[in-house]
Amino acid sequence: MPDLLIELFSEEIPARMQRRAAQDLKTRMTDALVVAGLTYASAGAFSTPRRLVLTVEGLSAASPTRREERKGPRADAPEAAIAGFERATNMTRDTFERRETPKGVVFFAQIEHPGRPAAEIVAAALETTIRDFPWPKSMRWGNGTLRWVRPLHAILCLLVDEHGAAVVPLEIDGLVAGNTTRGHRFMAPAPFTVTGFDDYRAKLARAKVVLDPEERANIIAAEATNMAFARDLELVEDAGLLAEVSGLVEWPVVLAGPIEEDFLGLPPEVLQTSMREHQKFFSLRNPRTARIEGFVTVANIEAPDGGETILKGNRKVLSARLSDARFFWENDLARVKAEGLEGMGAGLANVTFHNKLGSQKARIDRIEALAREIAPRVGAQPDLAAEAARVVKSDLQSEMVGEFPELQGIMGGYYARAAGLPEAVAEACKGHYSPLGPGDAVPDAPVTVAVALADKIDTLTGFWAIDEKPTGSKDPFALRRAALGVIRLVLVNKLRLPLLEMFEKANSGADAGDLLSFFHDRLKVFLRDEGIRHDVIDAVLGMPGADDLTLVVKRAEALAAFLKTDDGENLIQGFKRANNILTQAEARDGVEYSYGADPKFAESDAERTLFAALDRAEAAIAPAMTAEDFAAAMAAMAELRGPIDAFFTEVQINTDNAVVRRNRLNLLHRIRAACLAVADLGRIEG
Repeated sequence: MPDLLIELFSEEIPARMQRRAAQDLKTRMTDALVVAGLTYASAGAFSTPRRLVLTVEGLSAASPTRREERKGPRADAPEAAIAGFERATNMTRDTFERRETPKGVVFFAQIEHPGRPAAEIVAAALETTIRDFPWPKSMRWGNGTLRWVRPLHAILCLLVDEHGAAVVPLEIDGLVAGNTTRGHRFMAPAPFTVTGFDDYRAKLARAKVVLDPEERANIIAAEATNMAFARDLELVEDAGLLAEVSGLVEWPVVLAGPIEEDFLGLPPEVLQTSMREHQKFFSLRNPRTARIEGFVTVANIEAPDGGETILKGNRKVLSARLSDARFFWENDLARVKAEGLEGMGAGLANVTFHNKLGSQKARIDRIEALAREIAPRVGAQPDLAAEAARVVKSDLQSEMVGEFPELQGIMGGYYARAAGLPEAVAEACKGHYSPLGPGDAVPDAPVTVAVALADKIDTLTGFWAIDEKPTGSKDPFALRRAALGVIRLVLVNKLRLPLLEMFEKANSGADAGDLLSFFHDRLKVFLRDEGIRHDVIDAVLGMPGADDLTLVVKRAEALAAFLKTDDGENLIQGFKRANNILTQAEARDGVEYSYGADPKFAESDAERTLFAALDRAEAAIAPAMTAEDFAAAMAAMAELRGPIDAFFTEVQINTDNAVVRRNRLNLLHRIRAACLAVADLGRIEG
């Protein structure tokens, strides 16, 4: 069984597209090969700035011969119909099988489709893959019709078996597949031939190309860490930058240098962001002072002077970039000291947040009012929360955030301290956007929590009021993320926050019920990842206080734990049986059996035992639910399991005695009511 090696060699592919492109090459080619009837043992895809590579091991040498039976017309059908079947099958009537059927003698054709060699299938699949490749952006060059992300220079395509390597015959827009490739653009540009994947990978390494992007990333991370350690510094981890830089070089050469003393006073986030965004530099941090004091750059060439010239040029450009950042920083600080942080943000009155929701200033006023309402519920001082809300967006008017939008909030914290505002206000400026995602830390400082909640709730109620809700996969205003942020703020801080009341105080005209349903849907997604089933959430959402997320989760956790016990599982079955019998009887009789169950009409010990058990359970469940001791409520409900099982085993509900039947149906109502006082068990699946 042969192995397949494909390399598509081009001008530099943008780093952000490489890994997805390698996966697309693998998926499209292997899918096409399988559809054509080939099988394979394994496949791997790789990328560098100048090449996409696919290796397939254990490929079938050919597709199997396939036989198809096709039904035709009756043997006595008109001549035109039979002639048409001959043309469709490329056979003659004397080769057709005559078969007796209920409709008479019918022609059947046995058609044999011979297998095709792997080379033919690979060539067709690769041409289609290349011509239809899903680049986010592509270009046409020269006089050809082919489009590629950058000009495609060569195609390497080999099938390798025990007899050696054979080039797959293929030509696309003048590019003829071959068995040669090239190494590093500068250090090893000469072409060379390869005989298979192992030979290809080894020769690439000798030609200064590391094929695997993960290997390049590991080299960069390891060498950068070692260089930081040698300077008594630590590498600031940046997974996104590491992935990007590993896609910019084929032969990573890691170099490190210091940051000039003049720039060490800049906030570390400014240094890190400026170096990352403008020059793709990693930051080196002093672990004792948290200052950024050095940088790491990754070159794509081994320089004769050990990289000194490269470093010198990089430091010159870095100095210019950091001079700009220092200019922004100093201007912003001077403005804050002259005007105050509110003064810096005054211009937000002229910045539109949304054409239906007014200016940023109008939004800030809403957030301030809502933060003042929320503050007492989260342990914050209302005046302090209101003060924070007035300034948390002010840094949007700063020069630094204008240059680096990702620093909004972070810079607000620095400017608040420079303005002499309370530390709680500075923390709120920095943290009120959090949490931004499921892995982001959740603030716990009361003022920050109050403002963060107000910010997110105002966003949600505002867009709900103008009917700009998420639809399908579209969520242009990140409302799902905002709702998840509220959920995490509430749950992590164990807040008792009635959302419906907060929606009303936001005073936006939003449909509060519909918005609460949206929160419930987000809560189900969040808790599913925490191991709580959606039907358990549904069972507690029908209870009072469903807008209190902490209460909902507390109930759900208790119910989930209860359902994992034998008592819980069996009680659910007993409840459903009682509920089904009662529902059917009420529908049939046209009455509601909800009053009058009397132990004096009990005819068996099982009946009397159930009456007594219900008395005890009802007496225990009500105060436990009031005290939010849901474990105790579940335990009291569990005590009903045995009496209910015995009741259904020994007692006939629909007896001929009408009085006894009605009494027993009313007793079933007591079972249903006792269980529903804890949760809507009818929503539990299974």
